[in-house]
Amino acid sequence: MATPTTTFTWAVGAMEGDASDGFADVAHWTVTAVSSATDANGVAYNDGAYGDIRLERPEALVAFNDLPKADVIAAVKATLGAEKVTAIEEALEARIAEKITPTRFRSLPSGWS
Repeated sequence: MATPTTTFTWAVGAMEGDASDGFADVAHWTVTAVSSATDANGVAYNDGAYGDIRLERPEALVAFNDLPKADVIAAVKATLGAEKVTAIEEALEARIAEKITPTRFRSLPSGWS
């Protein structure tokens, strides 16, 4: 069996900012991890994470409604830093791996009522 691969999709679900000039200083981000491995029903194993981060004010503001999605996601990831982005993605991969091949269980003995 080939080692499963994981695809990560970063997104921004909401932004907050200064109404006086439209500067969005907080981004609420999500990252979804989807494995190439599937369960018995053919559903891909997946997991996700979310958070928010304060963004630095750029020298030149872009109008809020003209902000390119890819640029905001890049700013989120840059502000988090490569080490943190990698840590988030590795944690999601580890949680998916635990779903695929559990090392822990949660239960009660079958004779208990």
